Amino acid sequence: MALKRILVAASGGTASGGAVETACRIAARLGAHLEAFHAKVDPTQLITLAADGYNMPISGDWIDKLIADTEQLADKTKAAFAATAQRHGLAMVATPQKPASASFRVETGYAPVLVARRARFFDLAVLGRSERVVERPHTDTIEETLVRSGRPVLLAPAKAPDAIGTHIAVGWNGSAEAVHVLSSSLPLLEKAQSVLVVTVGQEQDEDPAPLLEYLLAHGISATHRQVLPVKGVGPGEQVLAEARDGGADLLVMGAYGHRPWRELLFGGATRQVIGTSLLPVLLAH
Repeated sequence: MALKRILVAASGGTASGGAVETACRIAARLGAHLEAFHAKVDPTQLITLAADGYNMPISGDWIDKLIADTEQLADKTKAAFAATAQRHGLAMVATPQKPASASFRVETGYAPVLVARRARFFDLAVLGRSERVVERPHTDTIEETLVRSGRPVLLAPAKAPDAIGTHIAVGWNGSAEAVHVLSSSLPLLEKAQSVLVVTVGQEQDEDPAPLLEYLLAHGISATHRQVLPVKGVGPGEQVLAEARDGGADLLVMGAYGHRPWRELLFGGATRQVIGTSLLPVLLAH
């Protein structure tokens, strides 16, 4: 599957810069159209929350300032995105064009729901991770987009790396989630200089040979590294450590592979990687 349409969530907050920079680099490299999606806060929702939830008095001046601040943030975010897109040779257009191009879209409402809904119509969603949530297992937007959009999600660090997709590590456990993200990442894997497949467990747990054969059929020559389980160290942490030791600038892995549902959302290797990684991480549920 070619990555022809990429979505980047551009909130205008601390997570935006790294996400936009990362998304622009990928779009320029693959010749894809990139849409920056900005979810504006709905003033009526905040007014209702302030009045009902906190019994705060609401003045006309407060409402006017809230609306003005919301519009100002959207304009500032659009200008910053346009500047970054131009720097990467992406022409700002109203509709997708070839070669690589970019556009900006604004909707009003609850960001996690809006981003997940919009991401359904793109081949890849790029989301930012602010420095203040590095140690948290998830954010609502990340969780909603992974679970609800059906699309792969690339998590970008607050500061974009110098390179992305040159050396890629693939965390493999044979799950449906791992298969999904593998197929979604093929356009990136095909352009990488090196691909490292990392498995955690005993050798008989998951034979990597069929995977290496599959990748080779797509013109991707990958190497494999088997990692034995370490007591007290989660598999996600081990995969991440191997990716870093191998010089990877992108980690590809399936997301939320455990049941029951609550553990699927808040536990397991995905949580370990999301909560600690400063590498870009490509996930799929």
